Amino acid sequence: MLGKTYLTKQASLLLEFARTTSDSDLSAKLISKAADLKSQADPLPDKDQGPKAPDVAESVSPGGPTGS
Repeated sequence: MLGKTYLTKQASLLLEFARTTSDSDLSAKLISKAADLKSQADPLPDKDQGPKAPDVAESVSPGGPTGS
């Protein structure tokens, strides 16, 4: 599933494109799609729940990066 941040960014880009086009039909379709993405993003938590990066400090030996 896509995250809230991604969906919100995509909706924002669609709205930006809708403002810049002179084609009213295209603009309406872009705005409609942006609204769809926003409605998908709204129920999601604010922070994306993807896999967490491992803590770099845990992979370093106690004596430092060289192990001394």
